[in-house]
Amino acid sequence: MAGQRLLEVVVERLRALRSRVRRIERRELSEFRRWIQNTTNLLHLSIVLFVPVIIGFVTYLSNQVQTLSFLLFPPLASGTYTLVSDPEGPYADPVRFVASLSAGGFCGLAAHTATRWVYGGIGGGSVLPESAALAIFLTGLVTWAADIEAPSAFSTALLALVTGDIEPAAYVVSIVLAASVVAVAFVIWREAFYEKRASFLYDTVRGDDHVLIPMRGEAGEQTAFFGAWLAAAHDAGKVVLCEVVEADATSDTTADGEGASAAADPALTATTDDRVRRLEAVASMLRTKVGVPCEVVVVAGDPAGATLEAAETANCDLIVTPYEEESGALSGFVRSIFNSRIDSVAFRPATERRRWNRVLVLVSRPGDIAHAMIDFGTRLIRGRGTVSVTTCIDSEVERRRAETHLDHLVDTVDANVETRVARSSVDDFIAANADSYDLLVLGSSGDRSPVSRLVSPPTFRRVRDLDCDVAVFDRGAP
Repeated sequence: MAGQRLLEVVVERLRALRSRVRRIERRELSEFRRWIQNTTNLLHLSIVLFVPVIIGFVTYLSNQVQTLSFLLFPPLASGTYTLVSDPEGPYADPVRFVASLSAGGFCGLAAHTATRWVYGGIGGGSVLPESAALAIFLTGLVTWAADIEAPSAFSTALLALVTGDIEPAAYVVSIVLAASVVAVAFVIWREAFYEKRASFLYDTVRGDDHVLIPMRGEAGEQTAFFGAWLAAAHDAGKVVLCEVVEADATSDTTADGEGASAAADPALTATTDDRVRRLEAVASMLRTKVGVPCEVVVVAGDPAGATLEAAETANCDLIVTPYEEESGALSGFVRSIFNSRIDSVAFRPATERRRWNRVLVLVSRPGDIAHAMIDFGTRLIRGRGTVSVTTCIDSEVERRRAETHLDHLVDTVDANVETRVARSSVDDFIAANADSYDLLVLGSSGDRSPVSRLVSPPTFRRVRDLDCDVAVFDRGAP
């Protein structure tokens, strides 16, 4: 018996250990996924993985085909890095890449031939200053005239002068062939992976389409329309309207996919009946005016806990709740929703709008939160308006980097999107510009950024006094 008991304890501990390891793996995988959603990180990882693979492949070809010279690999590796590090940049044209490297090789060959003709041959291993100068001069002239300037072209021109036992003409052929191989590989990587990264890297592009909306307070109906437009952007979108009642009012009241409620407790109170009828009325409007499937559910218990449980039961991946405050900060209910593992939005209407055509998205840094906010903005306009993605900087030296980050963020967005870099504090920019938009979208305090702290004292007053609607997005915990 003692041995059997010991075995049971060991098995139980092994199961607990396995469960813990799986939780850690899921958490680490989620963290990695969010890290790679930053386009800068994605490009660095691609450089680490893609460039060695393609250079290794070309090296393999050089070992099989004597025409390919290993001397071309330094400029080839440099050029490949230039392509992958900035896939949308001025040097990321595969035709230009092949043409520039080839032009450099041809110019180096011309300089080598001219020098040999003038001096009647060159000593082994030596390069005349005239040869190097002529190669660089010709490369600069040709690439400038053809508008194919690239740094690697000058490397191929100089290396053509030191080909050793390999004929310079063979070296030039090597450049054309190897550069063509790299260009083809780059095009495949860019078209099949980089430009489609949103479809399999950014969670909100694929999900956040089953939306649960707690119908709380006077802003419940407008919040329902806001959440419904987010859900309607996806073919699989649906809305679940949720109401929480006292635990002793009803054990559990739900509705089927068509919205017809059914009480688990036949002694459902009149108050609960009124709430169900109100939910049904809003659900009917959403089905008619937004065209999105809508369910209703009434649950009993603690407001935050019951809401989160309802979201889990209904398989919802986004909660859109009315914005609430207590003593100038987020209410306990909203904080509980933000602290859950489900993505959530707190919506604060300042107008009677039920459609939003001009959306201002404030981002502080690239990442999954910024992508999600931009995605929500484009869902709302539905091709009817404009999303303005803006970041604020403190000095001009930050402008170029900020512009690059914004370009990466909106690169995968198929909508009318503009980018702005404002040299201003976040508070001043919002005060001067937010009223020109229908909706302001920003991150929650969980983002730990200057923009996100607008939802807590002392800058919350600025948001509260704005004449435009405000949506505060929070990324669910991993």
